[in-house]
Amino acid sequence: MTTLPSLLIGKHIARYPIIQGGMGIRISGANLAGAVANAGGIGIVSAVGLGLNSPYFAIKQRKHQLFEANRLALIDELQKARQISPNGVIGINSMVVARDNETLVRTAVEHGVNLVISGAGLPLHLPEYTESYPDVALVPIISSTRAAKVICRKWERHYGRLPDAFVVENPNTAGGHLGAKYQDLGNVALNAEQVIPELVEYLHSELGTDIPVIAAGGVWNRADIDRMLALGAKGVQMGTRFITTDECDADIRYKEFHLDASPEDVVIVPSPVGMPGRALKNTFVEKAIAHSPDLEKRCIANCLEVCQCRDHQETYCIIQALDKAARGDVENGLVFAGSNAGRAECMMSVAELIGELVS
Repeated sequence: MTTLPSLLIGKHIARYPIIQGGMGIRISGANLAGAVANAGGIGIVSAVGLGLNSPYFAIKQRKHQLFEANRLALIDELQKARQISPNGVIGINSMVVARDNETLVRTAVEHGVNLVISGAGLPLHLPEYTESYPDVALVPIISSTRAAKVICRKWERHYGRLPDAFVVENPNTAGGHLGAKYQDLGNVALNAEQVIPELVEYLHSELGTDIPVIAAGGVWNRADIDRMLALGAKGVQMGTRFITTDECDADIRYKEFHLDASPEDVVIVPSPVGMPGRALKNTFVEKAIAHSPDLEKRCIANCLEVCQCRDHQETYCIIQALDKAARGDVENGLVFAGSNAGRAECMMSVAELIGELVS
């Protein structure tokens, strides 16, 4: 078995080609990101909804609106992550569909992140938010070469630059919100074996660049990493695998729920953003799939640009569902998971996990 190569994204080099996926809300915070960065990977703080479980926001008192609480809580998380890993590569994951996306990105770059990973929509204006910080690497999340072409053309035309890397998410295996419509799930054209070589060829032949392609979705062990690198990827992004680590920021009950899960518990769930999600079956998910009238439909924050809960009183309030699960109410909250959930056999430290993946 060969040694894994390092990963260069923009001006930043990680010892290993492993990016820890951004998982909200407070699943991947400062503790997890800092530990991954220390272990030689790239640690990612999910910027989504951090203010909800913070001293800056109280639903009853409304001392701060959620967007301001998110901004202040993000500063805290980034400072803590940097204290944990003074020299590691640390970034954020921010959602285009979040109404405070621009504020969160600008806040993150002002407070020293090395890279910004952005998905849940095409980050067409991302360079505008970071123009005063040219050393910050910009990494869109996509599911198709077509999306990459749209971003490259827009960025070149308006900003005179290209992305520093692409994260290619496979909707057939990834956790959380999926970059595909319900009817497209299962389509082999979305698999890594199809998209990664095609995207690498486009970047090399048509653009003449060696922009790193990062494979995401369904990456679990060293064999998966080697398989993705053989397809032409320069690295991988892993989310679910990091949930059952000591440093994961979620409540211990959330981590144990993943540990106790079986592959049969992984299901597709509707979401108020209008796209399918992949999660673990529980009481909440069963109600969501059945479109139960018992689900909480009270919008507390107007947090998304597109929201069926707010606009049509359909589905559920997703920020509350994710927050509830992260705090440990794993039956009445939304527990996102990738297709490999249920394979974890024990809790371990991040350093042990990275050691297993690279040895």
